[in-house]
Formats: sequence, structure tokens, C-alpha cells
Amino acid sequence: MLRGAVARRYAQALYEIGEATNSLEVLEKELKEVAETVEGSRELQKVLYHPQVLPTEKKKILKAIFGAEYSAEAMKFLGLLVEKRRENYIVGIAAEFVALANKARNTAAASITSAVELSEENKQELLKVLAKLSGKEVSPTFEVDPSLIGGVVVRVGDKVIDGSIKTRLATLKSRLMSKTS
Repeated sequence: MLRGAVARRYAQALYEIGEATNSLEVLEKELKEVAETVEGSRELQKVLYHPQVLPTEKKKILKAIFGAEYSAEAMKFLGLLVEKRRENYIVGIAAEFVALANKARNTAAASITSAVELSEENKQELLKVLAKLSGKEVSPTFEVDPSLIGGVVVRVGDKVIDGSIKTRLATLKSRLMSKTS
């Protein structure tokens, strides 16, 4: 089965549990934190993803890390993933779950990368434009990448708006190179 299909199926199941128990926001927050923790720890990945580490040991580790603070639903779900040997899908499941929650809230996640830190006024204006373009409320993450030289790159879902000087220079270079050939 394809990786995305597995992540979607498990995310959908957890989403339905969250709707039934009225705990969508809590589950979303917890699942995001689990995914961030797993992505950020090479040691945890080695243990979780290793086929010779017994599921009972993996559950103990997850319980030790997350058990005290996390909901029973989240811990049961993590246990299920370990039992079904799907722990390597945690990050994908979290992303799919967030996408389902955003769709239900009519929210679009946007990644905005700029060459310099944007002022609060510029951020708000950009968010208004993105909301108008997408027809949804925008949930942004802002990053700074000086290699862009100037401008911004915006990703909303599968759409990319690249207004960076770096890309414009690369395009110009490509055009000039093709003219001389």
C-alpha cells in the first residue's frame, strides 16, 4: 500500500474518533507534537523504526515520553500504530490529520518564506491577500531565508507563488543562456 494512502486511512480514523469524542483540537495538538518530537530525535527514530525492537518496548518508550501529558485517545492511537507496525507513518499521519482538520475549519495552511523578516503590517496584508485568493482563512508559518535575496515564496496547499529575486535571476540567466546557444 502506498505511504500516503496508509497515512490518510489512519488520519481519517483518528479524525472520526476526535469528532465523536469532541477532542479534535486536543488530538491535533498532541499528534503535531508527537510528529515534531519524532522528526527531531534521531535516537527515537532509530528505536521506533527498528524492526527488531519489540512493540511492547516501543509502547513503553512512547508512554514514558508522552503518556503523562497526552489524552487516552492519543496514547491508544500510538499503541495501535505500534501494534500494526505503522509507527514509521506517524509524521505523515499527523500531516494528513492536520489537513483534515484544516479542511473542516475551512482553513488553509500557508508557508511564507521571505528574504528578510516581514513587518507585522506586511504579514497582515499578505494574509488578507492569501485569504482572498484561497477563499479560506489562512494559518501561516513565516520563515526567513536570506538566499532569496528579496521577495517572498508562498506555499498554500499544492500551490506555490514564487516572487523571489533568486528565482527571477535564475529565470533571466536561463533565458540569456538559451539566446546565446
